[in-house]
Amino acid sequence: MGRFSGKVALVTGGARGIGKATCERLGREGCAVAVTDCIDDEGEAVAKSIRDTEGRAIYLHLDVSSENAWREVVARVVSAFGRIDVLVNNAGIARLEDVETETLEGYSKLISVNQTGVWLGMKSCIEQLKKAKGAIINVSSIYGAGGGNGTAIAYHASKGAVRLMTKNAAIRYAKENVRVNSIHPGFIDTPMVAPFMKGGDAASAQFRAYVETMTPMGRVGQPEEIASAIAFLASSDASYVTGSELYVDGGWTAW
Repeated sequence: MGRFSGKVALVTGGARGIGKATCERLGREGCAVAVTDCIDDEGEAVAKSIRDTEGRAIYLHLDVSSENAWREVVARVVSAFGRIDVLVNNAGIARLEDVETETLEGYSKLISVNQTGVWLGMKSCIEQLKKAKGAIINVSSIYGAGGGNGTAIAYHASKGAVRLMTKNAAIRYAKENVRVNSIHPGFIDTPMVAPFMKGGDAASAQFRAYVETMTPMGRVGQPEEIASAIAFLASSDASYVTGSELYVDGGWTAW
């Protein structure tokens, strides 16, 4: 498959879960991939696995909350591959605290990664993306459009912001042929979610049963299923799609 032959993608949070699956999917379709993360050993392994299958990939350490780090990484990607066609803002962290139990320190840290990191990614890559008439995919969540069960106040706030930042940027850059869309995963079997469903205790089993019951398709999603949707939004198959929000959630938000 060569849908992305000659294209270059920068993926944040590329060492694990959805980010890893996205890097691998784009790499299989001919894209040169800049795998970025703060988990260096695992990130290097992802890049190596792409190279081992005759793809092109590099790993770069990136703290998405740092504007200087973004400048350096973008320069290194352009130096290595000559351009950036696709930006996947996937990096994120989670906290479960509610309005009363959240701390200013915890709230600020999460926002700096999940929300500010997305803005900095777009800001840092936009000149390259305008040249390439490229695509941005921002990873939000089903909880970017709903309040959930009243916990995780910072997480919900950040993912809601990602949803609306995406629409704002889509309008801003539509006439410059940069498409900007958000993707909204449901519960996906990733290292971030696994501790809550695979802890081996009664609480984990109860939570997994709750997720499966609340999901019309009756199961947890896989990272590869999100990666497939990201690949669609990044490709020319989605040439008339911008400012949209794609829910890949097994029907969760259809209730």
